[in-house]
Amino acid sequence: MGPTAGRLNGKVALVTGGACGIGRHYSEALAREGAKLVVADIAQAEAAAQALCEAHGPGAALGLTTDVSDEAAVRGVVQQALTHHGRIDVLVNNAAVLASLPMTPATEWSTDTWDRVMAVNVRGPFLLVKHVAPHMIERKSGKIINVGSTSTARGGTGMLPYITSKGAITAFTRALSRELGAWNICVNTLSPGFILSDTLLKNEQHVSAVRERAVANRALQRDAFPPDLIGALVFLASSDSDFVTGQTLVVDGGSVNT
Repeated sequence: MGPTAGRLNGKVALVTGGACGIGRHYSEALAREGAKLVVADIAQAEAAAQALCEAHGPGAALGLTTDVSDEAAVRGVVQQALTHHGRIDVLVNNAAVLASLPMTPATEWSTDTWDRVMAVNVRGPFLLVKHVAPHMIERKSGKIINVGSTSTARGGTGMLPYITSKGAITAFTRALSRELGAWNICVNTLSPGFILSDTLLKNEQHVSAVRERAVANRALQRDAFPPDLIGALVFLASSDSDFVTGQTLVVDGGSVNT
């Protein structure tokens, strides 16, 4: 199959956590719209990139194994992306610790787990922006999509570090949009509800505790899956959203009304 044509033709997108779970769907969707991909993930990045190249043509994707909480690793990923593709037009800050977390009472979280969640979920997006934004500023163009969570609007039990980290992402987006707007860079949060990704389905405790309640709270009372997020993602990545910045776009079937 040859290269695809779409709303992101000629663009380059860097997706963290883009090799599995919801991130894999993000990478595939952006490639279908014509973007060249840089898939940065802590595992399986090269395999995911190879699959994208097989589907969309040689050179469609570059896979880079990295830990987004490590600044040296992030700097290296950005440098390799620029060397390989020459530009970064879209940054999707998707990598996060979630599926592996056991539901735990607020007072029983270890400080090590708390710190690791914050390192990946908050420091990671900051580091990516720190090293990608200068390139976007030079080009006076760019789209930064930070992945949040509707759990920050309604709260929740058993997931305190994760929900706290995603609340930080909301503030991060708002502040960053003000700083980067002068260079025509749009910064928004894509905020999913409870999504049944392949990685989350492995956490039976979390699914059994949340799934039924999540569906009952929705105006559209059905399960949600990664493809439900794709329209919003492409909108925020494409020129369709060139006058949209600092916003949180909620995709949760009408559970949280904004």
